Amino acid sequence: MPAWERWDAAHPSLRLVAEEEGAVLGWAALSPYSDRRCYRGVAEESVYVGAAARGRGVGRALLGELIAQAEAAGYWTLLAGVFPENEASLALHRALGFRVLGVHEKLGERDGVWRDVVLLEYRSTTSR
Repeated sequence: MPAWERWDAAHPSLRLVAEEEGAVLGWAALSPYSDRRCYRGVAEESVYVGAAARGRGVGRALLGELIAQAEAAGYWTLLAGVFPENEASLALHRALGFRVLGVHEKLGERDGVWRDVVLLEYRSTTSR
């Protein structure tokens, strides 16, 4: 997990946190896709739900609210990258209107293993 300062700087705009009795269950946030003006309405989306809260609708609530707030703020495209074996995240994204664009093969390396990443896109129906 990155240091707070680094995470904070990488997610300067929309950020949501789900809490229960003071405990963080999960979070969702946007990161700018690019600092070029032509991409001002495009962001990379991240959503994370802690293991203890999975299967309780926390991810759906977070991502649904993030989409709504992003559209209200003028974003027209949200992008996501998900490891192919994360079937729950892929299903969540599809259920909320994301479509699969393709796969970046061996895009990243973690624990000595090269990882594919499924690319997903959400296109706003209200902000374009």
